[in-house]
Amino acid sequence: MSVIKVIEIMAESSVSWEDAARQAVAKVTKTIHNVKSLYVENHSVKIENGIITGYRISAKVSFKLD
Repeated sequence: MSVIKVIEIMAESSVSWEDAARQAVAKVTKTIHNVKSLYVENHSVKIENGIITGYRISAKVSFKLD
């Protein structure tokens, strides 16, 4: 039997939402192994002086416990 744990994370990129997801996976996999999926729940942008300066995601990461 497998047990899967789910955690919630947030990530930001100055490039795109896709890049924010890539950065999130890269960061998470440095400390958590057996990562199985990233489910992006929400997208948002950071705006400064009327210009988009950051792309943000809220996501759930699932990983298999040993």
